[in-house]
Amino acid sequence: MPNPFVYGEVVPAASFVDREVELERLTGDLMAGQKVFLISPRRYGKSSLVVQALRAAARQGALTVDVTVSSFSSYVGFLEGYARALLAIDTRLDRARTWLREMLGSVRPEVRIEPDAAGRNQLALSFPSARTDKDISHLAQEVFALPGRIAAARKRKLAVALDEFQAIGVFNGGSVEHALRAAVQHQRQVGYVFSGSEPALMERMLGRSRPFYKAGPVMRLQKIPEDRFADFLEARFRATGMKPAPGLGIAIVELAGNLPYDVQRLAHEVWDDVKAEGRRTVSLDDLHATLTRLLGEHETLFESLWQRLTLAQRGALRAAVLQDGRELLSAETRSRHRLTGASTVQASLAALVRDDVLTRDGARYVVVDSLLREWVARRTF
Repeated sequence: MPNPFVYGEVVPAASFVDREVELERLTGDLMAGQKVFLISPRRYGKSSLVVQALRAAARQGALTVDVTVSSFSSYVGFLEGYARALLAIDTRLDRARTWLREMLGSVRPEVRIEPDAAGRNQLALSFPSARTDKDISHLAQEVFALPGRIAAARKRKLAVALDEFQAIGVFNGGSVEHALRAAVQHQRQVGYVFSGSEPALMERMLGRSRPFYKAGPVMRLQKIPEDRFADFLEARFRATGMKPAPGLGIAIVELAGNLPYDVQRLAHEVWDDVKAEGRRTVSLDDLHATLTRLLGEHETLFESLWQRLTLAQRGALRAAVLQDGRELLSAETRSRHRLTGASTVQASLAALVRDDVLTRDGARYVVVDSLLREWVARRTF
């Protein structure tokens, strides 16, 4: 049987754990034409939730579009990619080209039919005439109006997901937010989910002085309950003919910091190791053997990261691991872990967050990668 645990990609429905309340709420908001802001730290399963919500909306008759903002290197590139994704709703190329002429004719798009990696013809779209700031501003108005026009033309609801939405901030300053907000607020047949995995940036985008202030409901994704996740893991082991030892599920969840990506990764690797040995029982010893193997495989990567850190950052990271991310600026913590002044510690923590080594979870600092956390915890200082 195939490995039942999936990581490193959007998980299929069978591997989707918990999130029933969030999924129902997000799907309902999209179908109601709401503009939802989904905020989640990395590795919490945000993208998988969004995909499941889009699939649920499609089953209810909605058209769906999913675009990752951070995959584009320029504002015009994003607008081209967004327009292509919207026009790809119609798989008939001749009809898509007709839509293009009707809906985007004023910005003179260049259209080509090109084969994709599988040899299938697809619509290639670019806007070579968009050169000046004025041209790009006009292009943005037309592209951002496109979802509403498509929904009206097709007489169907449309659900749009803009993932890693915080990346919009690097495109032409704040004017992008103004242009997008101006367009979406009039599109009652179009639901949007603006999702982001950098909570601090997303929260700032929703501030009182920003265009998206009170633009729609905000969802802040929390961790999956540990016992629910543990039960899921053990059930998946049993479903593939393996007998998990008592407490295996909760042990995996705790070692992986209850981060959905890391939990699925550790369970996946344990399953592979046990299957490779031709056994049908999974013990806690198997779990720790797999963890040791993974730490060995990542040794070079983690050592390289460690060497790039300043001495102050190393101390702050070590303290974050050993203190479970709490009270890192207190005099007691700084004395216990031989840290310097509070301002230096705070600057080091901020640098580790910027470099995606740590993330904020309320008042705590959490190591983004649970394997790195375990590597730091085991390191001799």
